[in-house]
Amino acid sequence: MSEPAETRQAPPGESKHKAPLRPWQVISSVFAAGLGVQSSRNRERDFSQGRIGVFIAAGLIFTILFIIAVVAVVHIVISSAG
Repeated sequence: MSEPAETRQAPPGESKHKAPLRPWQVISSVFAAGLGVQSSRNRERDFSQGRIGVFIAAGLIFTILFIIAVVAVVHIVISSAG
């Protein structure tokens, strides 16, 4: 007789049910990936639990904010040098 699904242990690295990623997990994953320091464990979690549309939107927002920050720093440096 087999055990009910609720009492069986999930294999290592695999959860019993795949819950969607929380907003903070998406933000931290996009930030880490943008900086090139994303861990393989988080990358695998993102591909197995995340939705592509959420990551595309977060990536676009991260890119726009990064560009705005770079432009702002350049303007501050140029205005203080002159």
